[in-house]
Amino acid sequence: METILGIDLGTTNSEVAIIRNGQPYVLPDDDGQPILPSVVGLDAQGKLIVGRAARNQFVLAPERTVISIKRKMGEETRVNLGDQQYTPQEISAMILRTLKQRAEKALGHEVKKAVITVPAFFNEAQRAATREAGELAGLDVVRIINEPTAAVLTYDPHPPEMQRLLVYDLGGGTFDVSIAQVEAGVVEILASHGDTHLGGDDFDQRLLDHVADRFLSEHGIDLRDTPISRSRLLRAVEDAKKALSFEAVVQIEEEFIAEKKGLPLNLKLEVVRAEYEALIEPLLVKTLSCLDQAMEDAQLTANQIQKVVLVGGATRTPFIHRLLQERLGRPVHSEIEPDLAVAMGAAVQGALIAGIDVGPVLVDITPHTLGIEALGEIDGMLTPFYRAPVIERNTPLPATRTESFGTISDGQDQAQIRVFQGESEDTRDDVLVGQFKIEGLAKVEAGNQILIKLALDLNGMLNVTATERLTGLSRHVTIDNALERFRTTERTDAIDRLDALFGTPEDEQFEDQEYGDDEDRILPPSAYQVLGAVASEEANGTPEQRQAVQFGQSLISKAEQCLPEANPEDASELKALLTDLRKAVEKRATAEIHKIGTEVEDILFYMKDN
Repeated sequence: METILGIDLGTTNSEVAIIRNGQPYVLPDDDGQPILPSVVGLDAQGKLIVGRAARNQFVLAPERTVISIKRKMGEETRVNLGDQQYTPQEISAMILRTLKQRAEKALGHEVKKAVITVPAFFNEAQRAATREAGELAGLDVVRIINEPTAAVLTYDPHPPEMQRLLVYDLGGGTFDVSIAQVEAGVVEILASHGDTHLGGDDFDQRLLDHVADRFLSEHGIDLRDTPISRSRLLRAVEDAKKALSFEAVVQIEEEFIAEKKGLPLNLKLEVVRAEYEALIEPLLVKTLSCLDQAMEDAQLTANQIQKVVLVGGATRTPFIHRLLQERLGRPVHSEIEPDLAVAMGAAVQGALIAGIDVGPVLVDITPHTLGIEALGEIDGMLTPFYRAPVIERNTPLPATRTESFGTISDGQDQAQIRVFQGESEDTRDDVLVGQFKIEGLAKVEAGNQILIKLALDLNGMLNVTATERLTGLSRHVTIDNALERFRTTERTDAIDRLDALFGTPEDEQFEDQEYGDDEDRILPPSAYQVLGAVASEEANGTPEQRQAVQFGQSLISKAEQCLPEANPEDASELKALLTDLRKAVEKRATAEIHKIGTEVEDILFYMKDN
């Protein structure tokens, strides 16, 4: 049987696992360490380092080190590594390639396939970016599965009777809670909810700010202003956070962490667990809100949950155990190493795909509703921004759904279909997955039926088909990413740069991974636009208007992500500005968009600095 790796690509740490003697086994490095820190860097000689070496140098060379890249997956951005810039996919590919090499060394042969896990609440862009990272690393990613789902696969898949589990997965950078039902060897995910920007990294930041503020008050120097001082402090508070899982009080000590008037300043500070718990409690309250939402979606009460399973290193925090036991009235389980459970579950899924019967059949779900923008009522008002659901959130995968829509005017010969992802009835509050026109419709009376079929596969990739019922006119598109994809030359350059960084050993015993035509893998933006909402659309406006609208929409999305962290005064002002900005975008009022946009940017800049 062909080996299929199970990989947990985490924000803080990553692991690779296989099935050995019928059981999942996490492969260690040469020093016996199963965990690879998800950190990438260049050493003083410009050589690529991945893992512990990169994490260790972050303290002294943060400018040559990249951490927590998972939080940027799905974003159109680049990060600096030395004098080069890389996409999040490329940085993640360096981590994945290191894990691939670890597995090949342990197994003694080349490995080409892998199952890679992602947070249950990752959207389509984030999932597609993860798949692309795997391909850049030379892996055929045969399946993308949700992290909580993978964790469930490591627990008993054959309980004596039907069992429901709540999986609380709090890692370094993301949080998921999923409700799973296990019966007769079948695992079904009933509901999922989460936050892709909430995790142990945020705990570190709260503690870092607390310590830095104390040091500033005492010495008049902000340790956050100097990169080396900040990175040393970050490492110190990370260690303190871990120690507070077992100790009631920890001492944070760093000698000569700063200088004042030519004299060295040392950091020596005591942190009490209760003090730390007060700092992170607001973050944990967010996780409980997600938990309540998942329970509501699954239509279950706490007494219908048989087991609470903890996944992710951050769940070692005792406060979390207490909160969950108080909320659910159930003991929590962490029998399987929280840091390793996800990779082990991914290996189980890989074995199932390879035809090895080692676990249950997987039934996964879609974490977001997918729908079409159409003319409809919201709060009793007719609006063109109504999101008509097609595939509901928490629908088991794979899922195929078809809905019928009608044209709104006589003789309408084209329709714009816009596919959105999200839970709001108003598309302006959801995420646009893609859009395009279907043209050449029959010139008949209003109400000409167009069938829209959405098909979502196990990897979260979406296929959209629009068919005019009267004539059979049809158009089909696959939406595999919301990112600006690599063009052929960019992709080749990315692979060449990875090869150059890793180098090719003279005794290389494996053939290079072959890649098919780029056209088969990554399509440019113009090629993966989607079908359009059932309404005629006027011309898109002048280039200036289109640019202004794009700017406005991007700023709205960014501001909405920042709203939960804003103080009440900033949040109120920001919401008012966003209301005005949305109206300006609708009217394509270029000057107004830029005027309001500047005010929004000022608030976001102020929030970032504070």
